[in-house]
Amino acid sequence: MHVLLDATAVPADRGGVGRYVDELVPELDRAGVALTIAAQARDGALFSALAPHADVVTAPAALESRARRMAWEQTSLPALVRRVRPDVVHSPHYTMPLATRAPVVVTLHDATFFTTPELHLRSKAVFFRNAIRLASRRAAALVTPSKATRDEVVRLVGADPARFHVAYHGVDHARFHAVPDADAARVRATLDVGDAPYVGFLGTLEPRKNVPALIRGWVRACEGLADPPALVLAGGKGWDEAIDGAVAAVPGHLTVRRPGYLPLDDLPGFLAGARVLAYPSLGEGFGLPVLEAMACGATVLTTRELSLPEVGGDAVAYCGVDDASIGAALRALLDDPARRDALAHHAVERAAEFTWAAAAQAHIAAYEAARTAR
Repeated sequence: MHVLLDATAVPADRGGVGRYVDELVPELDRAGVALTIAAQARDGALFSALAPHADVVTAPAALESRARRMAWEQTSLPALVRRVRPDVVHSPHYTMPLATRAPVVVTLHDATFFTTPELHLRSKAVFFRNAIRLASRRAAALVTPSKATRDEVVRLVGADPARFHVAYHGVDHARFHAVPDADAARVRATLDVGDAPYVGFLGTLEPRKNVPALIRGWVRACEGLADPPALVLAGGKGWDEAIDGAVAAVPGHLTVRRPGYLPLDDLPGFLAGARVLAYPSLGEGFGLPVLEAMACGATVLTTRELSLPEVGGDAVAYCGVDDASIGAALRALLDDPARRDALAHHAVERAAEFTWAAAAQAHIAAYEAARTAR
């Protein structure tokens, strides 16, 4: 099986699609897939190291621009396909080359561009809705990270469910695992919370993450506590303009910190060190922060929106999306250390079921189906 994987959509900060491609590529390589990887010039050495058996082809540096990358995808990528003659092309981020006779597999990460478009930048929602519609018509096979995402695309676009393959994301268990207290203390020292316990959040501060409701819910949960936990909102700044107002309304005796992006090596200590990892999202295609927190032995509070129950199962606590529900569920966890310990133990066991090796095998099944469909 020879697969041309177009990794040019991977962002420099390695968020989102970057984490997905970086974890998938080495597992495909280990599974014996013959890979040709089209990569940004900055990523050539990285992919050569991740997949030592792969042939890495670097694209012009100008592809850092989204418009230029899209133009390259429709012109130079088909030329590369004709040159290397793969069995399958894998486009891992919604869009696909149209002028190629090779079967194309497209990964569709999320359906919230349809279900809750108001939570995305308008231009982004329009762009990705069109990309999903086009891929659903033209791709030989489609990969989604959850059944919920598959079902929503089928329902909203009228796509053929037989062409979908669910490939749950894995977790890097060598990195995300329970850490010694010293590691958690080292990370805590960078958060400016002193010795106080903290409730953690990890993710881009965008509207669908529901952070303003989390802030208000946390304030409710802290009422009457002699030693209230701080709230640490880790992740990219995003574009949720309601967060500043919610933070400004926090009572003066409570502590909110926004450290921005944390180094990848600090994430296990941050997740494991949280008294509760709160992720009250309004909808996810998968929910990788929830899985990574579970692998680190964190007590996780999340919602039942879209894919999140597929990840958390009965190893996490659930709440609604409004601040009253978040506050009540969070306070219940803060008051019940025995339940937190039980959930954390179960979370580690459940997280062990999610591996990138299994994800790679699901992708290989999609590649085989695409080749057969041709």
